Amino acid sequence: MIPGAVAVWKTLPAAQCRMIATLLVAIGLANIAQPFPDLAPLQHGPTLLLTFATPWLLRRWPLSTGSVGCIWLFLLLHTFGARWIYSYVPYDDWARMLSGHDISSLLGLQRNAYDRLVHFAFGALLTAPVAEIARRKGSLRHGWSLAFAFAAIGLGSALYEIFEWLLTVIAAGEMADYYNGQQGDVWDPQKDMAAAQIGSALALTALLRGRGGGPIGETPSPEGPAQ
Repeated sequence: MIPGAVAVWKTLPAAQCRMIATLLVAIGLANIAQPFPDLAPLQHGPTLLLTFATPWLLRRWPLSTGSVGCIWLFLLLHTFGARWIYSYVPYDDWARMLSGHDISSLLGLQRNAYDRLVHFAFGALLTAPVAEIARRKGSLRHGWSLAFAFAAIGLGSALYEIFEWLLTVIAAGEMADYYNGQQGDVWDPQKDMAAAQIGSALALTALLRGRGGGPIGETPSPEGPAQ
């Protein structure tokens, strides 16, 4: 056991501990009989490291359970898609098995769109946590924190697309293509960024209507678990 790990774990609310545990289980399940074992470390490694570091990160920068839940759901969506390196998530096969119809035909999709869903979720689910951090650590007012979050989502999306471009330049061609998942769409980066911004805009609308900040509640005390 890492020294201090148990003490740090005990400072977190029970719900946040359960989220961390279920995410670790999800990562493990996603790697059983891995269909793309060569790419699994690149897809799941960063998520696994982040999950292990989460108790210490939340100890240092506490977040409400609602915001942690948003991050947890986003990482679950990523972990699920990463099992099939996004481009091969078999949702059409499942839909045909259940209904006799496939989603791509119904929606007129020319490519596997699971990656677009996760880019949308990046904006929709992470806007509120980023806004909470901006309020708590940057002392921004509610409106400014939301504006900051919207801009941060755009910046994060752009930086990720730059990372994918660098990977294409540096890594072996086939590996980079599999990871990037462009699927022949030359406008893939722009569409991914647009999906994230649309998700963020919808989240902003919900947060502004609620005015209370959505899934942003009491900060768990760094001295002990929230009651």
